[in-house]
Amino acid sequence: MSVDEKKGGALVTPAPPSADLFSPVSLGRVSQVIVDQVRLLIHDGRLTPGDRLPSERELCERFGVSRVTVREALRVLEAGGLVEIRVGARGGAFVTTPTSARVGEGIADLLKLSPLTAAEVTEARMVFEIGIVPMVVERATDDDIAALKDILERQRAALKDRSYSMTLSAEFHARVAACTHNLAIEMLVQSFHGPLLMSLREAQVVAPLMGHRGNTEHTDFVAAVARRDVEAATAIMRKHLQRTADRVAKP
Repeated sequence: MSVDEKKGGALVTPAPPSADLFSPVSLGRVSQVIVDQVRLLIHDGRLTPGDRLPSERELCERFGVSRVTVREALRVLEAGGLVEIRVGARGGAFVTTPTSARVGEGIADLLKLSPLTAAEVTEARMVFEIGIVPMVVERATDDDIAALKDILERQRAALKDRSYSMTLSAEFHARVAACTHNLAIEMLVQSFHGPLLMSLREAQVVAPLMGHRGNTEHTDFVAAVARRDVEAATAIMRKHLQRTADRVAKP
């Protein structure tokens, strides 16, 4: 259901969902209970992007709570990217679709708080990054190849003036994933950025000059993708990641 649809030339705002969607909440952290109810309604498809939630006063009555509690719940929903708060005559709380960046941030927070090791991260990378190579080879466009070559040039320049950092390597691998043109894969890679940098930096401690060899392998990989050689691209990526895995392996 879209917001402010035109019917017969007139602007019409969608009516709030029916009252029977919501139920009073019990004592406890009631704002979280409200958040959970709204989230469940969205997941079940009973609330869809563009739907406007009832007014604060109506929500207070339906949930049986104070306006302060409702406002707290709405703030949590907004922070989670599930609703958008608009002001003005046509304002209110509207259900929205979380962006990939917002979802990725949530996953990233969970990963950062987890006791991940560099070895575990690299092991996961080998499963994931080698697995997407066929998609990369098949789907990479001329613009994708050009973008990867630009990163390679910046890597070489940084190596020459000794300003190279693992952020350039992480950028390359993230851009490779973007060549799949798969939103879910890009989202996962965005969320994995922190752990990826952590593992690369730990590997760099073991091999400070790894950037030179890494850039060479990156260059060979891009060349294999450009000529649509999935076998060669896969072999290069496997060798590339295995070196990192060997460097961060537990003794």
